[in-house]
Amino acid sequence: MSKDPFDHLSDDVLVEKIVSTKNQHLFAVLYDRYANKVYNKCLSFVEEKEEAQDMTHDIFVKLYVKLKTYHGKAKFSTWLYSFTYNFCVNHIQRKMKIKRKNCSVTADLIDNIKEDEIDDKEIFELKIEKLNQSLKELEAEEKSILLMKYQDDFSISEIANSLQIGESATKMRLNRAKKRLLKFYNSL
Repeated sequence: MSKDPFDHLSDDVLVEKIVSTKNQHLFAVLYDRYANKVYNKCLSFVEEKEEAQDMTHDIFVKLYVKLKTYHGKAKFSTWLYSFTYNFCVNHIQRKMKIKRKNCSVTADLIDNIKEDEIDDKEIFELKIEKLNQSLKELEAEEKSILLMKYQDDFSISEIANSLQIGESATKMRLNRAKKRLLKFYNSL
């Protein structure tokens, strides 16, 4: 079994070579490194495996075109996560817009009331079945921020970087999402 001669390249060097040469074999190496992670992230947004596969394919097609916008300010994996996250949120929002033509996806984000802090302990004690049902009730942004925190173990600063917002805004959105999750959970 022969190993690919480009497997040893760091992500940054690989991206640089792909951008400068447009070499599809090099892009395939990058694809092999990250396809499963991207697919799993897509699957956390949608229920059907086929839809997650289609989204993964679409992400890598867009990535090939947008790769030149990666400038190495963050780790490539973090940049790709953010790229994937934004694609998934946009995908879900388009689906929601079609389902609810007259509803605003971000209507719940216009709440300026100072909120009580929700303890992480409450989130960890939720039952899986009710939790999955409750997650389905949340808006895409709320579900995403919760998945980043509790599924992907992102720190507040990593979430803030991925969403390109401040840490205090991240904490506020995370707390708001936890509050809504508990509201749905407790109503089941």
